[in-house]
Amino acid sequence: MSAPEFHGSLEQADWPRREGMQILTRALGAENIRWVGGAVRDTLLGVSVHDVDCATTHPPDEVMDRCAVAGIRTVPTGIDHGTITAVLEDGPVEITTLRHDVSTDGRRATVTFATEWREDAARRDFTINALFAHPESLEISDYFGGLDDLAARRVRFIGDAKQRIAEDHLRILRYYRFQARFGAELDTEAEEACAQLAGTLKGLSRERVADELIKLLALPDPGETVERMFNHAVLRVVLPEASLRNVELMRELIVHEKREDVAADPLRRLAALLPPSPDVAADVSARLRLSRAQRNVLVAVAGRFATDVDHPQALAYFEGNAVALHRLLLAGGDTKAICDWDAPTLPLKGGTIVDRGVAAGPEVARILKTVERRWVEEGFPDENRVEQILTEELTPT
Repeated sequence: MSAPEFHGSLEQADWPRREGMQILTRALGAENIRWVGGAVRDTLLGVSVHDVDCATTHPPDEVMDRCAVAGIRTVPTGIDHGTITAVLEDGPVEITTLRHDVSTDGRRATVTFATEWREDAARRDFTINALFAHPESLEISDYFGGLDDLAARRVRFIGDAKQRIAEDHLRILRYYRFQARFGAELDTEAEEACAQLAGTLKGLSRERVADELIKLLALPDPGETVERMFNHAVLRVVLPEASLRNVELMRELIVHEKREDVAADPLRRLAALLPPSPDVAADVSARLRLSRAQRNVLVAVAGRFATDVDHPQALAYFEGNAVALHRLLLAGGDTKAICDWDAPTLPLKGGTIVDRGVAAGPEVARILKTVERRWVEEGFPDENRVEQILTEELTPT
């Protein structure tokens, strides 16, 4: 069988040749480290690399000692599981000591350090994430057919899919995320295992679930994958508020985003999966432990109406351009009216109303709000028209 072909190669990539990588390699020894995971996978696919992970035979204490001698600052970001982050001028590198799982309960693992590359690869989730590259020769060690799976755009668990999910239930959501990002050919065993074990997601922390869900919805087009999650009863475990119509709405939204040339937004897509209810959005935000800023956006977008498309600039004036953009896209509206549009300022102050004989207090605020509403409805006319509106409101009927 001929070697699989890829869009990119480690030999042509920039990151393995960075000065920081060379310094780190000399500090730890080329035979004692391997680049692993996403950086290797994404390079072969011709995708931009943002994070670099490194596996090593050295225990964490020795990693820190060797880095200190080389003048590399380290941070013990996950030392209980053997992970040290080396802070390099051209970007941080996570260095993790080879390990294998002693016991797992679906949420966390007890690990012990190992000495064999294959043993470490065997505990990883998917074959495409278990590719090791030598730091100097850049030769790839592939123990479980990851290169062929990567070439076929197939996301496949290492070993028995059910067992791997039982070790860490979050792997169900990771599978769907990786499948949406890289997959073309479905793996039947993986799909069936995720469907059968979907209920195990209930035992995970809300933060971990939310993180994976947001990452999935931020991908260019997760629509087909989300629909499979719904059909396999996976989505209803993490987002029971979503209906099939909501999933269809999200898919329509993605099409509209592309048509309007608007970047993907995971909160907008999450809103599409929910009914148009601010109360429901608030409940989901609390359950998923979203940040206050995320909650505010989700709640504002969930208050959408079919009539949003009729008055886009009025919507942008009252809700802000960002929320208006979300709601217009969800309604299938034209976003051109608010692109690069700056909301005008109402040419009327409360003092002017007082000068017209209205006593300072709640009545001034009421009149000001009424004039503002009419001004917006009329398309933001000039100061003369505002003066006429004010006169009409002050004239007894």
